[in-house]
Amino acid sequence: MERLETIILGTTEEDIRKGAEILRDGGLVAFPTETVYGLGANGMDAEAAGKVYAAKGRPSDNPMIVHIADRKALEGLTSGVTADMEALMDAFWPGPMTMVVEALPQVPRVTTGGLDTVAVRMPDHPVALALISESGVPIAAPSANASGRPSPTSGQHVLDDLNGRIHAVVMGDNCQIGIESTVIDMTGETPMILRPGKLTAEDFEKVLGKPVALDPALLQKPVLVEDPASQNGPAKIADADFKPKSPGQKYTHYAPKAEMIIFKGEPEAVRLAIAEAKLERVQFGEKVGVIIYDDSKPEEAAHNFFAELRAMDKAGVDVIFAAALKEDGVGFAVMNRMFKSAGYHIIEV
Repeated sequence: MERLETIILGTTEEDIRKGAEILRDGGLVAFPTETVYGLGANGMDAEAAGKVYAAKGRPSDNPMIVHIADRKALEGLTSGVTADMEALMDAFWPGPMTMVVEALPQVPRVTTGGLDTVAVRMPDHPVALALISESGVPIAAPSANASGRPSPTSGQHVLDDLNGRIHAVVMGDNCQIGIESTVIDMTGETPMILRPGKLTAEDFEKVLGKPVALDPALLQKPVLVEDPASQNGPAKIADADFKPKSPGQKYTHYAPKAEMIIFKGEPEAVRLAIAEAKLERVQFGEKVGVIIYDDSKPEEAAHNFFAELRAMDKAGVDVIFAAALKEDGVGFAVMNRMFKSAGYHIIEV
């Protein structure tokens, strides 16, 4: 694609107005949210939304999340908001919750990944809300990284991947949560989590007073095959015919440049196995990175994980050894990202 001059914007009112103007004119603007940085385009402009796929090298059947600044904007995206949807919005918006709802015909299918549903969220970040509000349009915004790379949690991460490919970056603070929003599908009889995040099934069940399902794909290792259409190296897909309702369901994501291996088992056994594997690799002249988190602090792991992968890329490590967390609560969401980062390369110890 043609190389662009990427403008660096701050968070002043003047900068927000400039970013909003670029969005209204069909341009691409990256901006901070509480989860990760998003790459925004006018979600109701098919041509603008298409530019996001081109800039990221993103597969066109990978749906984007539409960001709004107030509930009234839902009226232009979907009809028939249910009592359950209202309850979840009351509890978790603004915040790290994305709802999949039936899309109105005017929502471009470029934005929805070709589906008749649309994923919507209201971010809990003053800069994001100001930018969306000032633009006056719903903003389609996947994570602001090259497709398949670790998600960006700082403005510099965005520039590392997309400088010269987008029109502007709003350089705000580093993201507080560090992993993407929880995606919950509200189009079926039973609400279903399609992508885990900080908000868990238990959080939703407390509000709704009924069970919330997990997408079965979250509980099994996919059979991965190479995607010949990938523009950023050998991306893999779980099922070439699968039509994902949510980002992160079909394609491998979050991968560092280095080989990555996850060690899973009792904490002490894992630490010993990692130490032995590191010693062996170092003896062969390789540079080794190690990621070990405290099981009792999954929120800290979520905040740091993507940034650590990117730091190890910059340090030029050859292989990353990571210790698995307990797969419950926020730890389940962290492990969802970690498994994908490693391409499901797991050693049981």
